[in-house]
This record gives sequence, structure tokens and C-alpha cells, in this order.
Amino acid sequence: MGRVEDKVALITGGASGIGLSAATLMAKEGAKVVIADFNVEGAKAAAENIKTAGGEATGIFLDAGDGKSIEEAVESTVSHYGKINILFNNVGLTNLKKDLDVVNMDLDEWDRLMNVNLKSVLLGSRFAIPHMIKAGGGSIINTASMAGFASDSIRTAYGTSKAGVVHLTKYIATQYGKHSIRCNAVAPGLILTPAAKNNMVPEVLDIFAKYNALSYHGEPEDLGYTVLFLASDESKFITGQTIEVEGGHYIANPSIADIEAFAKKAQG
Repeated sequence: MGRVEDKVALITGGASGIGLSAATLMAKEGAKVVIADFNVEGAKAAAENIKTAGGEATGIFLDAGDGKSIEEAVESTVSHYGKINILFNNVGLTNLKKDLDVVNMDLDEWDRLMNVNLKSVLLGSRFAIPHMIKAGGGSIINTASMAGFASDSIRTAYGTSKAGVVHLTKYIATQYGKHSIRCNAVAPGLILTPAAKNNMVPEVLDIFAKYNALSYHGEPEDLGYTVLFLASDESKFITGQTIEVEGGHYIANPSIADIEAFAKKAQG
């Protein structure tokens, strides 16, 4: 039997990257998967690929900035498969040109990122929880970010919104645990999604590699397997937690890499 056999999962932002990896793995492990994405053609193509591989999936449209669209995605999932057991709130946006430091950031961008990155998690959970209660429980997984724990010179709104996701995860877990609903989050570090590969120059990747504890970068599957674990009953006594999937980038004194380089140079 699969790890999420006969469960129904709604995955937002599932047409590519982390969401697609989670959708593919859940389908492989027996779940019926609804892939919801603004890129509806990508969502439908992903669903067809899952079907070709022997899984069960459907692709639908989702605008995570529109509460009605989020509600419709949940209702469509329940209408199509009769229930919802797993919700993966995975949609997230960032904008390096507008989301700057506190003095110079675009305030409209602040509102947009809070709406898409944080409010969508609230609304997805709000609409799914009553159906999960009827189904006897469920698992909600939210995509946070290491930016919710460590600050940066820019991306003020993004990091703040993801910190909100971390804390909202705890509130959901506290309020609905007695209904057998668990809520956890994953906090990715640098993950080589298609977007990251297209937008990050090799020099920046080298900087991340310098400060990682591990000798390699993360792949979408690294998050996908973590989400699968949190969706399954293997994690039935874990709730309110944020699992950091970041290659050890943030675990040590940030100067260690430079100190080690200095020591090697000093030793000749």
C-alpha cells in the first residue's frame, strides 16, 4: 500500500518546481492529486503526465491572490473526488526589483506579497478545514522559507510574509488538532527549481555553495519527499512544526567558511 493511499490532495502552485515534485510523489504513493496553478495549461500537462505514469490527477486554474478562486479550487477538489485529506499551500511570489529595503520598497508590492504568500495560506486552510473535519482529519502543509528566519538586504515583504506563514502554521495546528488536523510547514533554502536555474547566475550559486554545510544544492525532490512525509500518517504525531530543508546553510556561524579559508591560507 502507498504512503498516502486513497487520500485526496490539493496542491497549489503545483505545475512546476516543488509543487510538481510533491504532486508526482503523492500520486506515485497512491493519492488522488489536484494540481492548482495560475499556469493552468502547465497544471493540466502535469496531471496528464501523472496519469500516464499510472497515477490519478487533475489540473485546474488557481489565482492565489483571489479568495474566490481559492475557494473554488477547494470545492472543485471535493466535488471531483468527494473529499480532501491533504492541502499543500505552496504558492509564493517574490520580486527583486520592487521588494527592496524598508525605505525604498514598493508598498503596493508589500500588499501583493502579503496577499499571495500569506493570506492565500489562511484562505486555503479556511476553506479546506471544514471538509477535512467531515473526512475525519487531514494534513495541511505550508511552504514557508528560510527568509522567514533570516533577514536580507532586500525582499523585506517576502521574508515577513514567510515568517507569517511559520506562525500561522502553529495557530492552525493549535486550533484544529482536536479535529485530527495537523498543520506543518517546510522552509526551503536555495532549491534548484527551474525558476532558480533560470534566474541565478553561477557566481551566486557558488556563494551559496560556499556557505552550505553540504557539498551540493537542493533539488525540488528534497522538498517533495519532506512534504510527502508530512502528508502521510508516518508523521501523525508531528504538528505545528516548520522543517528547514536548506542544506545546513543557516546552522553555523556565518563566518566559518571565511575563517577556514583564512586558516588554510595561513598554513601555507
